[in-house]
Parts: sequence; C-alpha cells; structure tokens
Amino acid sequence: MPALARPLRTLLTVPLLAFAILAAASAFAPATDASAATATSKPSSARQQKVLRAASVALRQIGDPYRYGAAGPGSFDCSGLMKYSYQKAGIKLPRTASAQSKRAHRIPKGKLRRGDLMFFTDGGGVYHAAMFLKWNHGRAVMVHSPGSGQHVRRDHPWTKRWFAGTMRG
Repeated sequence: MPALARPLRTLLTVPLLAFAILAAASAFAPATDASAATATSKPSSARQQKVLRAASVALRQIGDPYRYGAAGPGSFDCSGLMKYSYQKAGIKLPRTASAQSKRAHRIPKGKLRRGDLMFFTDGGGVYHAAMFLKWNHGRAVMVHSPGSGQHVRRDHPWTKRWFAGTMRG
C-alpha cells in the first residue's frame, strides 16, 4: 500500500468507527419520550419551578412508611405526601385527596408534566392521590404512598380510572 494511502484510510476509518459505536450505543439506550424532555427543559414560570421542586421532595420520601392520616416527615398517607411535597416547594394544598382534586386545575392526561397530580376515582369520589413523574412506554410513572404495610415508591397506575390535575397555574 502506498505511504499516502495509509493516512488517508485512517482518516476515513476513525469517523466511521465513531459513528458505528454511537449508533450501537443509541440502539441499547433507554427509550425516551416527550415527558422526559419536558421534565428536563427549562420551566416556563416560577410556579412550574415550584411544581418541579415538589416532585423532587416527593422522590426524596421514597422508602418512608405509609401511615393513615400522616403528612410527614417520616411517614405519609397518599394525600399527606402530596401536601408535604407541595408545601416544601412553597405551594399550599388541602389535606385530603378529594379536596386536592377540587383545588387542582383538571387537565388532559396527555398534558401531564413532572410534578402534576393524579387522582384515582371509583365512581363515588376520589380515593387516592399520586404525583406524575413521566411516561414510560405509554404508561404513567408516579410516586405515591400506596397503603397500609407499604412504603412511598415509584409505581404505575393499577387502573385507568384516574384523572390529571395541575398546580402549575
């Protein structure tokens, strides 16, 4: 091989290898969705920043035990976790899930952003509250305090009987 062809081949091979490595890495990367982009994009307002702070507070409570009527710190029921998280972020929420659902501005599920609220209903009223984190393969991911004997955790809804609400303004 001529001496000039070898450096030229190296100049062509390195970018092609780099491209192949990046393509392979992206094929195995976790799937992302619009909510992930929304969660990391710059908040549009001071109120949105507070809602994002509430999500951070709620996530720090993961592992804390459920206790009926508890609003932290250290133990929570579902609405107590929402109240505590939002209060720490500078937004006042009522104490119960039902009252929180009346205070929140109802939005379509497709408009949910990190920190928005999810209210579960059985047809007779709201019985559970959770905080939306993101969409993962078309399923909502939330943080909540599920019930007796359990702990605050990330989870997927167990039913489609829920609606979305926001405190973004």
